[in-house]
Amino acid sequence: MRTIEWDEGTVTIVDQTKLPDETFYLSMTKCDEVASAIQEMKVRGAPLIGVAAAYGLALTAYHSKAKTRAALMRQMETSAKTLKGTRPTAVNLFWAIDRVLSKARGTIGSAKTVARVVVDEARGMADEDVEINRKIGANGSKLICDGDVLLTHCNAGSLATVDYGTALGVIRTAWEAGRKIRVIATETRPRLQGARLTAYELKRDGIPVTLITDNMVGYAMSQRLINKVVVGADRIVRDAVVNKIGTYTIAVLAHEHGIPFYVAAPTSTFDLAQASQDVVIEERSRDEVSYIGSERVTPAEVDVLNPAFDITPMKYVSAIICETGVLSPAEFLQAASA
Repeated sequence: MRTIEWDEGTVTIVDQTKLPDETFYLSMTKCDEVASAIQEMKVRGAPLIGVAAAYGLALTAYHSKAKTRAALMRQMETSAKTLKGTRPTAVNLFWAIDRVLSKARGTIGSAKTVARVVVDEARGMADEDVEINRKIGANGSKLICDGDVLLTHCNAGSLATVDYGTALGVIRTAWEAGRKIRVIATETRPRLQGARLTAYELKRDGIPVTLITDNMVGYAMSQRLINKVVVGADRIVRDAVVNKIGTYTIAVLAHEHGIPFYVAAPTSTFDLAQASQDVVIEERSRDEVSYIGSERVTPAEVDVLNPAFDITPMKYVSAIICETGVLSPAEFLQAASA
C-alpha cells in the first residue's frame, strides 16, 4: 500500500501513530503540517521522510500566491528551513529538500512554471522510491535461502517508504519467490515500531513473524534461533551505519555469533562526505521512555536518556544492499574514497 499520496494540492499520509489498531489517513495542504507530521512521527522512516519533505515543498509551491519567481523561491527556502529543523539524523530528509530546491533554482520561467516543476519533481521522487525498493528487494533476496530465520529491527517496510520497503522489501521479495522463511522482529523500544508496525506488515502479508523484546536478541542468537539479520538505515556514512537505537547492539551480537548482518537502504541514504563523528544523533522526549501510551511507568522526574539512533561501525556489516547491487564493506569504502 502507498503510505503517501498527492492529489491536486493535498498530501495524504497514513498516520503511523494510530497503527496497528486504526488505519487513519491524515490530509495536509500546508508545508507546516507536513513538518509537524514528521516531527511527531506520524510519518517516519528515512525514505518516506524524504518524499514527505519533497511534498511539503510541493505544497508551498502549489498554493503560493507569489507573483514572481524570486518571491516563490523565498517562500520555498523558508519552508525548506522549517522541514530541515524537524529531525536531524536521517539524511534522506536533507537530500530530498536539496534535490527539489536545485530543480526549482534551475528552472527558467514564471512562478507558476517553477511550481509545476516542483510538484512534478516531488511526484517523480515518490514513484522512484517504489521502483528503488523493488530493486533493493530483488538484489537482497539473493542472499536469503529457503528455511532462513531473519531478525529485523524497527520498521524498514512499506510504512517506512512510499511502498514495498527496504529491509522488509528484501524479506517480502524472498517470500514472494516461494522461499519458506520466518522473521523475528524486535519490539523496538521506546516507540515500538517493531511491535506495532513490522508485526502488522508481516501479518498482513502472511509472512510468519515472532515478536521478541529488544533484550532477547542475545538469547535468541545463542540458541541458534536466528541465522541472518536484515535492517534498514537512516544514514550510511564512510565508516558506519546510522540506524534506530539498538542496531549497534544487534550488530555486535551478530558478529559474536557468526551471523551475517545486512543493511538494506537506497543510495539516497549514503552520505559519503561524512564520517561517524560528524553525525548528529537526535535526542527525543523523555516521555517516550517514561510513558507507555498515557501511563507513566517510571518514578516521576527520573532522568532519561533517549537517543533515537545509534552508530554501527562498518566492521560489523556483512554487506549493504542497495538498488545498484550488494556491496561488501570494502566495496562501499572504495566508493566512499572515490
